[in-house]
Amino acid sequence: MTDVTCILSAIARGDAHAAEQLLPLVYRELRRLAARKLISEKPGQTLEATALVHEAYLRLVGNGKRQQWNGRGHFFAAAAEAMRRILVERARQKGRIKHGGKLRRVELAADRASGKSPPLDILALDEALTKFAAVEPLKAELVKLRFFGGLTMPEAAAVLKLSLATAERHWTFAKSWLYAELSDPSPRPA
Repeated sequence: MTDVTCILSAIARGDAHAAEQLLPLVYRELRRLAARKLISEKPGQTLEATALVHEAYLRLVGNGKRQQWNGRGHFFAAAAEAMRRILVERARQKGRIKHGGKLRRVELAADRASGKSPPLDILALDEALTKFAAVEPLKAELVKLRFFGGLTMPEAAAVLKLSLATAERHWTFAKSWLYAELSDPSPRPA
C-alpha cells in the first residue's frame, strides 16, 4: 500500500492530522494537473493553478466530512472532478452580466499567429460531457479522468478497471462523439 493510500485510509477513519500529511504528497501532481487544465482555458482566466489546487483540495478533504477513497486513483479522479466543477462554476460566473458576460474580448493578431490551439469553451465541454454521461457513463468517466484528471491511458484504465485496449476504444469513441457534439453549428442557449 502506498503512502497516499495509507493516508487516504486514515482520513476515511477520521484522523484529523492525515489531511495535513496528504497535501505534501499529492500537491506537486495536483498542481501539474491544474496547470495543464488552465492552459486550455480562454484568455483572461484569472484563476491560477495554485488557487485551483487549493480550492479543489479543500473541497475534497477540508469540508469536515469523512471521505472514503478506494485508493490513489479514486482520489485523483475525485480531484479531477472537483477541478472540473470549479472551472465550470468560474466560467458560468464570468458569463453573468455582472461579470461582463455580454462583453467580448478582442484578441491581438500576434496571439493568433503563435500557432496555439483555440481556447476551449469549458461550458460547452461541460454541457456536452453531461449529455454524453447520460448515454455513456463509463466513457464519460474516462474522459473526465483523461481530460480533467490528466491521467495517462494506462492509469485511467486501471482506475476504471478496464483493459488498456478497451479503454483506448472507449477513448476513441468518446473523442469522436464529443468532437461531433462540440462542432455542431446550432446555437446554444445562453
